Amino acid sequence: MKKYLLLFIITAFVMSCSKKVEVKGKITGSSPLERIEFVEASGVATLPLVNIGLDKNGNFTGSFEAPKDGMYVINYAGRQNLIYLEGGQNLNISGNAMTFPNEFVVTGDAKKNNDFLQASQKFLGEYGSKINIQQLMSGDEKTFLKGAQKIEADINKNVEDVAQKNNPSKGILEWKKNDVKVTILNLLANYEMSQRQMSGNPSFKVSKAFQDYETKLEGNKDVMVKTIPLYRQYLLVKMSPDFQKYAEAKTKGKTDVITSEIFAQFLKDRKEISQTAKDYLLAFVVAQDIHPGAPAKNTEKVKKIIDTDITDAGIKADLVKMQVAINGVKVGEAAPEAALVKADGKSYQLSENKGKPYMLFFYASWNPYISEATVPVLKEVVNFYKSKMNFVFVNVDDTKDQFVKTSSALLKGIPGTNVYGEKGLESEIAKKYGVYGFKLPCFVIVDKDGKIASRSFVNLGEQEVVTVLDKLTGLSAPKVQPNIQMQPGAMDPSAQPVNPQPAPTK
Repeated sequence: MKKYLLLFIITAFVMSCSKKVEVKGKITGSSPLERIEFVEASGVATLPLVNIGLDKNGNFTGSFEAPKDGMYVINYAGRQNLIYLEGGQNLNISGNAMTFPNEFVVTGDAKKNNDFLQASQKFLGEYGSKINIQQLMSGDEKTFLKGAQKIEADINKNVEDVAQKNNPSKGILEWKKNDVKVTILNLLANYEMSQRQMSGNPSFKVSKAFQDYETKLEGNKDVMVKTIPLYRQYLLVKMSPDFQKYAEAKTKGKTDVITSEIFAQFLKDRKEISQTAKDYLLAFVVAQDIHPGAPAKNTEKVKKIIDTDITDAGIKADLVKMQVAINGVKVGEAAPEAALVKADGKSYQLSENKGKPYMLFFYASWNPYISEATVPVLKEVVNFYKSKMNFVFVNVDDTKDQFVKTSSALLKGIPGTNVYGEKGLESEIAKKYGVYGFKLPCFVIVDKDGKIASRSFVNLGEQEVVTVLDKLTGLSAPKVQPNIQMQPGAMDPSAQPVNPQPAPTK
């Protein structure tokens, strides 16, 4: 049962305009290398809004602009949970490193809403464990509908009981009620799909009573599609059979069509779907076509779809940010300038490299992977190409003092220019190049004319990195196996086999 009932926790309710949320707290037993991120749960791009460091005692403080009142994801140490936030709040949160954020305590003006949320989640965990969902799904339609309606009534009763006890805001209460409806809608969709498969009839249809129940649950579709990602998935599942037929007809004999392209065309003919729903559904599909290493022509197709087929300005902006975060600044565009400073306090401009290609290396001290695996390989790359290009090492630690300590220790003896982006991941340089905590280390190559020459990379061992560097410098590095992280010594000519003999034949 948890498979269905607990899916609701990834949703969010939207109410107000953007306001800042002030965050502070303490995680007992935490490491200074750990970070806390907040992500808008109902957004289309799911990029971190802030990345906050902890001191040696586990204390942390920060702030971020909350695009909407609603649910936010807390990421910490590879774990995540949800918290309900409203713009203008001062969030005080605490926990233990062993269990955070699975368990946490909220005080201050966010307490009532999150006590309500935690109590609701606890009920669902206990309630879901008592229901035999497979038995319900395998029953006849009348029995199934009766069971689904009972589940809806039971959850709603708990919502009302918990609300009376915790006195949450109108926003989270309305979100919860909509979310219960979406949970039941997905149960209905799964039942219909399983019955169609068992019947072996592609034209199988549920009864009018079933359809009427669905219609009643949907209510204000635009509110649910904006605020509840699971409702978007429900709509996609419902239209999947029609889309499959449409796609097969449109792509017959074609090999260079991406899913977003066909889905955008498909939605244009769906008059029963509002433009709001089309924007969110198309954004969901577009996000699947944005991935590292995508061919340039596919990236351009996605960009065109975002520009021409999505009308919501906020969704457009989020998808563009996602493209930059995943693929980097578009190849051929001028490398963005941003405020940078050296350890001695002097300002630095990337344009100082004009006339010579260069590589940007983004890093921070709190990513242990960088010192363990990246720096040894970086040293070899720099030593091999340094006669023909420059290297700029951009630190995105939280403070300049930490930058000075990190750069002098971590990059000692590696030729290049060490600079700092003020405010770290909140810096101008990080935002312009789409650098986030999950994307460190990050490498970007710029040509001698100051134009972007590559997508952004997180692995120096990718053959594409070597291909671009060789092309810009005229050098020829030893080849590495594709999809393998380059190891120290890989670019040392003396380590390469000389005149390798062919394998013996039988």
